[in-house]
Formats: sequence, C-alpha cells, structure tokens
Amino acid sequence: MVVAFIRHAHAGSRSAWTEDDRARPLSEKGRLQAQGLVTLLPLSNIVALIASPYLRCIQTLEPLGLEAGVPVTVDDRLAEDTPFEVTLSLLEHVDEGTVLCSHGDVIPATIGALVRRGLSLDGPSALKKGSTYLLHRNDGRFVSAEYLPPPTIA
Repeated sequence: MVVAFIRHAHAGSRSAWTEDDRARPLSEKGRLQAQGLVTLLPLSNIVALIASPYLRCIQTLEPLGLEAGVPVTVDDRLAEDTPFEVTLSLLEHVDEGTVLCSHGDVIPATIGALVRRGLSLDGPSALKKGSTYLLHRNDGRFVSAEYLPPPTIA
C-alpha cells in the first residue's frame, strides 16, 4: 500500500454549528462515508492512522482503526489553515501504509506543492469530502497520486 491522504467525511454545515469548529462531528452521511472507507482501503496494510485534531477527521479514521486494529493518532500538522510546508514535513516522513486525514484547504495546497515538485496527478486537485488520494513514492519521493472518490452511500 501507498500513503493514503483522505479529506474528512461530511460534517454538516459549518455555519449552523455554534460551538468550537474543532468539535464539529461527522453528520450521518459522514459516518456512512467513514464506514465506507473500510472497504476502500486494504486494512491489512495499514500501519498508522494520523488525523487532524479536529473531531471530524478523527471520526473519519475511527472505523478504519477499529477494523485494522490500529489506533488513530492526532497531529497538528494536519489541522485546518496549516501551511503546506508544515504538512509536507509530516507527509515526507510517514511510512508506507500510513493513512492521513485532513481538510479541504490543507490537502489541495499540499498536493499542489507536490505537483510543483514533479508529482503526476490523476484526478482533481481539490477533493470531495470523504475522498482519498493514494500517494505513490519512488526512492523516497512522491511521484504519482491516484484519486479515489468518496465511498458510495446507499
């Protein structure tokens, strides 16, 4: 397996949420998307699950963690408004089989930086909620990214 970079699943309306945005949970649709990721990624190859400290990112990875027997850890370098250089400092040092979950501003900025460094991108530069990039490395350098759309919900 490669490194998977997931945009958190659906979390409902930011404007309707009146509490700290870091505590905004997944919606019902988001919980179904998170569960759908279990069938999308090969669980036996997952070595680490790393989420933004925002609840919706942690909840997106929890079903994978339960199925794979791997705990979800939190890293501030995946939080909203994090500069791509900071996120790259994490991404460049994770092991193959790591699954990361972040936000709609962080992922495109980070992928854009990788494209400028030669990454071949198969898919959109912005992700839908619950979608994934599979990042492939060669000799320690990310060389290609394969887009997986969000899991289908019945």
